[in-house]
Amino acid sequence: MGTPDLAPASVILLLLSTQLSLLLPGASAGTYWGDVEVLKRLKNALDPSSVSPGSCVASWDFAAAADPCDALFSDKFTCGFRCDAIDGSGASRLTELALDQAGYSGPLASVSWDLPYLQTLDLSGNYFAGPIPASLSNLTQLSRLGLSRNSLSGPIPDSVSSLSSLGELYLDGNALEGSIPSSLGNLTNLTRLEVQSNKLSGELPAALSSLGSLLYLDASDNAISGELPRALPPSLVQLTMRNNALEGQLAPETFQLASSLQVLDLSGNRIAGPVPSALFTHPSLQQLTLSSNGFDSIQSPASLFPESELIAVDLSDNRIMGLLPAFLAGMPRLSALALENNEFSGMIPTEYALRAAAQPAQGAARLERLMLGGNYLMGPIPGPLLGLGQGGGGGEEEEVRVSLAGNCLYRCPARFFFCQGGDQRSAAECKSFFGPVIP
Repeated sequence: MGTPDLAPASVILLLLSTQLSLLLPGASAGTYWGDVEVLKRLKNALDPSSVSPGSCVASWDFAAAADPCDALFSDKFTCGFRCDAIDGSGASRLTELALDQAGYSGPLASVSWDLPYLQTLDLSGNYFAGPIPASLSNLTQLSRLGLSRNSLSGPIPDSVSSLSSLGELYLDGNALEGSIPSSLGNLTNLTRLEVQSNKLSGELPAALSSLGSLLYLDASDNAISGELPRALPPSLVQLTMRNNALEGQLAPETFQLASSLQVLDLSGNRIAGPVPSALFTHPSLQQLTLSSNGFDSIQSPASLFPESELIAVDLSDNRIMGLLPAFLAGMPRLSALALENNEFSGMIPTEYALRAAAQPAQGAARLERLMLGGNYLMGPIPGPLLGLGQGGGGGEEEEVRVSLAGNCLYRCPARFFFCQGGDQRSAAECKSFFGPVIP
C-alpha cells in the first residue's frame, strides 16, 4: 500500500510552510541572511585594489549559488570566518571572523557589525583606517577583539566597554588618540589589554583597578602622563608602560596590592624619587625594568638577604647616587643586574664579584649579566673578577657579561673583556665629581 493521502488542510499547511521557508530570510538551512549581509558589506567596504588574489576575501563569491557557511573551505569561500548552528533555527551563524593579514584597507564604520553570535573578531595586520566603529557594541557575545597593527585613528569608543563578555582586547599598533576610557573598567572578564604603539595621552584610569581578571596590560609607546595609579588589579601578572610620560614617584602600596605581578616595565618615563624597597621584596616579581627615568636613590629592604623572586633588574640610565646596594648581591635568584649610566660611587662590593665569578653563596644563582659601566666607581677591580679571563679567547666572557667601562677604577686595561667598550673617566672628571680629593 502507498502512503495515505494527506488531508486537504494538511496539504495547504505544508505548501504554506514551504513557501514561507523560501520567502523568509534565514528560515531555511544555510547561513543566516543577516550574517551574509555583514560579510557582503565588509567586502564592499574594502578598497578593491587591496583585495589581492589568493586572499580570503578574494574568494568570497556571493554571485554564486553557494551558501557561505555551507561552502566554507571550498574555492568559493576558502577562509576568513567560522560558522556554527547554535540558535535552534537550523541556520548557521557566524561565530568567528578572522581575516588573513593580506593588506586589506578601507573603513570599518560602514559595516553594521550586527553579528550577535560572533565570539572572535580579528582584523589584525592590515590597513583598515578611520575610527573604531561604535556599532561593534552589537557584538554582544564577543570574547576576543583584535584590531592590532592597522591604521585606525580617533579615540577608543566607550561602546567597546559594553562588550561584557570581552576577554581579550588588542588595539595596539594604530594611531588611536585621546585617553584610555575609564569605562573599560566595566569589562570585568577582561584578561588581556594591549593598547601599545598608539598616540594615547592622559592618565592611566584608576578605574582599571576594578578589572579583577586582568592579567596583562601593555600601554607602551604612547604619551600617557601623570602618576601610576595607587591601585592596580590584584590579578595583574604583567604591566608594561615603557616610553610614555609618566611622572611623580612610585607608591610602595601600589605593588603591595598587585601581589601577582611578575613583570614590571616602566622604562623610558619621567618617574623620579627613590626606587621603593617593596619592589625588591615582592612575593612574585621576577623582572623589574625602570631604566631611563629620573630615579635618584634605592630604598634598601630591612634584610641584606631579602626573600625575592627577582631574576632580572634594570635600573640603568637614571640619576641614582650612593654606594652600590649590598642587598642586591643577596637576592638569591638574581642573574641579570644593570646599573649602568648612573652616579654610583665607592668600590665594587666583593659580593657582586663573587656572584659574577660563579662563586655565589650556596643556593644563589650566578650573576650572568653585571652591567656597572658609566658610573663613578673607584678603587681596584675585585679579585674574583680578574679570574674571569681576558677578552678575545672565548670561555668565561661568553658565559657572563660584565661591563666596568666609564668609571674611575684604578687600572682597568682593555685586555680584560669587562673593561672594553670605553675608557675609564679622566682624573679631572673623577675629581670634579668627588671634590678636591679623590677618595
